[in-house]
Amino acid sequence: MESLENKIFTQICHEERDKLFFTEDFVSHGNAKAVSKALERLEIKGDISRVARGIYRKPEFYKYVGEVRGAGNDEIARAIARRDKARIIQTGAYALNALGLSTQVPMNVVYLTDGAARRIDVGKGRGILFKKTSPKNLATKGKISGLVIQALKAIGKDKIYESEKKKIIDLLKREDIENVKHDITLAPEWIRIIMREALT
Repeated sequence: MESLENKIFTQICHEERDKLFFTEDFVSHGNAKAVSKALERLEIKGDISRVARGIYRKPEFYKYVGEVRGAGNDEIARAIARRDKARIIQTGAYALNALGLSTQVPMNVVYLTDGAARRIDVGKGRGILFKKTSPKNLATKGKISGLVIQALKAIGKDKIYESEKKKIIDLLKREDIENVKHDITLAPEWIRIIMREALT
């Protein structure tokens, strides 16, 4: 009879490299406690990597350099959101970095969500914080325009430099115009004024 550990590893082997897995992905093979123990054993053997509590991935190895890549904060956050069927959006310093308005990569990143509020520790001082928010803050349609609203909120009214404003307008012009028109209605008035410049 095939062991639980082998069943789990076989399932993982058939998935794409670097896919993230949750303990509950394997409950069809056994109860949650047994699955957790099997995953621990696979991690000890080096067959999988643990990226956070209850979250694992199949790593990619090269002969001379070892494991080449770890899961990024955004990858982990989006995998959790897919699992929980929740919406998320980057905010604060992470939104600024994603838009190229800051070179600072925060160790602790914050997402607004309509899912559960929580903190996920992802090792070496890194953490992902999910903050519960109103549906309005997650109703944006454009990836760029949604990030722009969050980035401008982080900068603050009357604190934006002309160079930042120009870059934001240039970024918004790459967004679908209908998405920008929709998302403007969800922004504070001072942000709307800036966003409207991308429509002219």
